[in-house]
Amino acid sequence: MAVILNIEASTECCSVALSESGEVFFNRENHEDRSHAKILAPFVEEALKTADSRAMPIDAVALSCGPGSYTGLRIASSTAKGVCYGRNLPLIAIPTTAIMSVPVLFRDDLPEDALLCPMIDARRNEVYATVYDRALNIVKETMAEVVTENSFADILENHPVYFFGNGAEKCSKIITSPNAHFLDSNRSPLAKWMMPLAERAWLDERFEDIAYFEPFYLKNFVATKPKELLKDF
Repeated sequence: MAVILNIEASTECCSVALSESGEVFFNRENHEDRSHAKILAPFVEEALKTADSRAMPIDAVALSCGPGSYTGLRIASSTAKGVCYGRNLPLIAIPTTAIMSVPVLFRDDLPEDALLCPMIDARRNEVYATVYDRALNIVKETMAEVVTENSFADILENHPVYFFGNGAEKCSKIITSPNAHFLDSNRSPLAKWMMPLAERAWLDERFEDIAYFEPFYLKNFVATKPKELLKDF
C-alpha cells in the first residue's frame, strides 16, 4: 500500500499525518486558530524527514480541499503542491466534510439507513453542509444553508440524520425533527482521519492536475449569495 502524506488545514485546526496500509505512523496536530502559516511547514518538514529516515518513499500527497477557510486552504494547497512538484508526486484532493465524517462511521450505534451531515459554521444561522450515506456517497451536495425549522426536512422525513461539526450546535436549537441527532463532539477535520479516503483515492488513481487545482474556498459560496445574505460578510 502507498505511503501518503496527509495535510489538513481547512478550519482552525492544522494537522499533518503519514499513513501506510491502513495505519497512521506519524501525526502532528495544532488546535490554535490562525497559526497555520507558522505551523504547517514545520509539520510537513518533520513528516518528510520521518519518512526519509525510515527509507519509506512517499507515493502521494493528500490534501483536504474544502470547503474551508481561504487562508488555511491557500497555505495548505501551496505547501502540498510544492511537495508534489519537488518530489514528483501525485496530488489527491479529499473533501473536508468527508474527512469530518470518518470518525462518526466508527460509531456502533448508527442505523443502517443513517445519513451523516457534517456542518462547518458560518455567520448567524448559516452553515456549510454536505449529506452522505454510510458509504460516503453524496446524498446532498455541499451547499450554504441558512438553517430554519424546515432545513433538511425532505431527508429527515425518511432517515435518521446525524449532524456534527462546529456548525451543528446552533442548528440543534432550530431543527427539532425526531429523526435529527446532534453529536456532542466538535468533529474538527484532522489529517489522521484522511487515511482511508486517501488510500481509496490512491487505489482508484483519482489524482488532481496539480497546475490547475484550486481548493474549495468558502468564499466561492459567497459570490452566489443573494444580497440579503451578504450583509454580514
